[in-house]
Amino acid sequence: MEFRDLGKQHERIAQSLDAAILKAASSCHYIMGPEVRELEARLAGYTGVSHCLSCGNGTDALTLALKAWGIGPGDAVFVPDFTFFASAEVIAAEGAVPIFVDVCEDTFNINPEDLEAAVREVEAAGKLMPRAVVAVDLFGLPADFPRIRAIADAHDLLILEDGAQGFGGSIEGKIACSFGDIATTSFFPAKPLGCYGDGGAVFTSNPEWAALIESYRVHGKGENKYQNVRIGLNSRLDTIQAAILLEKLNAFEGWELRDVNAAAEKYTARLKDAVKTPLIPEGYVSSWAQYTIRLESREQRDIVQKALKIGGIPSMVYYPLPMHAQKAFEALDRRECPVATRLCDTVLSLPMHPYLTEEQIETVSDAVIAAL
Repeated sequence: MEFRDLGKQHERIAQSLDAAILKAASSCHYIMGPEVRELEARLAGYTGVSHCLSCGNGTDALTLALKAWGIGPGDAVFVPDFTFFASAEVIAAEGAVPIFVDVCEDTFNINPEDLEAAVREVEAAGKLMPRAVVAVDLFGLPADFPRIRAIADAHDLLILEDGAQGFGGSIEGKIACSFGDIATTSFFPAKPLGCYGDGGAVFTSNPEWAALIESYRVHGKGENKYQNVRIGLNSRLDTIQAAILLEKLNAFEGWELRDVNAAAEKYTARLKDAVKTPLIPEGYVSSWAQYTIRLESREQRDIVQKALKIGGIPSMVYYPLPMHAQKAFEALDRRECPVATRLCDTVLSLPMHPYLTEEQIETVSDAVIAAL
C-alpha cells in the first residue's frame, strides 16, 4: 500500500500524459514554453483570480509574494505554529520576524482569536510593524478566511494564503488560492495537484503585484531579461512540468477531487467512533492533501503507528515539532502555542489519495481500531 499512490494515477492517465511529455520534449522550448502560459491561464480561471504566475517551487512562491509587498526588517508577519517550515522560513529569509500563532485543534488551521491576540501584542510592544498574516490551508482545508479577513482589515494587514496543500478546497463555492491578497501553491509531487519534480504558482488579482512577481521570478528583469531593475530570483517552471500539470489538472477536475472526498467520507464513517477524525466545517470542501486523525497521547499515537507499520500500512506524522520549537527560531521571542504543541504529539496521517479502494480503506481503518 502506498501513502499517496502516484503510480495508480499515472496508470489512469498514462496515454495522454506521456504524449504531452513527448510533445513538450520535442518542442525544444524547455523553460517557460507555451504550455507554461496555458497552465497559468487555466489555473487563473479555475481559482477565479486575474493573474497566475508559475515558479520553481512552493517556497519560492511564498518568497515572491513577500518581495512584491516589500516585506523586510522591522516587519512582523503572523504565521501558524503548526505548519511546514517553509511557511515561516520565508519570512525570516526576508529579514522580517515571524510571529507564531496557535491553531484550532479541530481544523488544524490558524486560530483567529489567537491571531487577534498576537496582533494586539505586537502593536502594544511597538517594536515591529505588523504587515501580513500567512494563513495556511493545512491538509487541504481552507483556513477560516471570513474571520481572518475581518481581523486583517481591522489591523491593516495583508493576507498571504499558503495553499501549498489546499489547491481545490473551497468555502461556499469560492476556490482556494483566491482568498488571500496573494495566494500561493506548490506542485510538489505529493500535493493535491503535483508535477514530476518541483514547481509552484502565485495567484493575485492585483496587476501591480503581478507585474512585480513577473519581474522577481526572472532575476528582477525589466523590459527584457538582460535589463535588471531589482534583485530577484531564478524561479521559472519547466515546460515539461507544465505539460504534466495540464494533464493532471484534467484528472483533478474530472474525478480526483470528487474521489478523494469520497475516500475521506468512508474513512470518517469507519473511524469516527474510535478516534478524533478531521472536521470539515459547513460550507467548506477539503482537497485532502492528508487525512489526519488525532490520538489521545504520544504514547497511543506511537502504538498505532507501530501496529500499522507491522501490517505494511504507511503513515506519517505531520508535524513532529511546532514552529516555535524549531532550533532555527531559537533566537526569537516566541509565543506559547499549547494546541500546536499538543497536536505534534497526537496527530497521525493515514494513506490518502483519489485511488484508494474500499478494501484498502477498510484495511487501514480496521488496523487503527485493532491497535487501539
